[in-house]
Amino acid sequence: MPNGPLSLPARLYLLAWDTTKGKVTGASQVPNLVRAGALTELAQRGLLADADGVAMPTDPDGRTGDPVLDGLLELVEESLPHKWKTWVSLRARITLDAVEAQLAADGYLRAEKTRVLGVFPSVDYEIDRVAVVDRLREEARLVLEGPVPVDEVSPRDAALVALAAAAEVRTLVPDKDLRPYEARLAALAERGGTTIPMLKQAIQEVLSAVAGTTTPPGVPGH
Repeated sequence: MPNGPLSLPARLYLLAWDTTKGKVTGASQVPNLVRAGALTELAQRGLLADADGVAMPTDPDGRTGDPVLDGLLELVEESLPHKWKTWVSLRARITLDAVEAQLAADGYLRAEKTRVLGVFPSVDYEIDRVAVVDRLREEARLVLEGPVPVDEVSPRDAALVALAAAAEVRTLVPDKDLRPYEARLAALAERGGTTIPMLKQAIQEVLSAVAGTTTPPGVPGH
């Protein structure tokens, strides 16, 4: 997929943008989706591990160099232990705000300062690199639909599509009908966890948490 340097949560956020309408689809679910992406990437990098359903840091000095991922890792380290499902939604807006700020700084988004009720300062974002987002969506659909065999899909791309499908991101599947992709989504979810049993369990926990608010048919974890 394009945009290799972009983190998984950043790519999930961009994937949720409908560039024809100029807005994020399923906005209420996006904070949880972005947080799930951050948790998954930290697990894939070996910085978070599963301990009986609890997300546990593996290295007190471990860092990625990405401020969004490192910010979440610090939050997990400084907080009481929580299950993956809890971390998907707990203060998820923090991770979303960090992703938006990062994408704006990197030129993917354009920030516009506004005031809520004419008093409270706020920031609205618009896509500044539409072609990049459109290409990301096209590549994600290819991962979902094939023809590339699942075992040739990178774990990051597999996780991207599995998480987006679990959250019913409409830009990925406009009609929300995931039944034709049941087997492939299950395989992509497995691929997202590579061959590490503890990582597979962590990603399944995250997938189940993201899908829990929508419970679409044919999504891994249901």
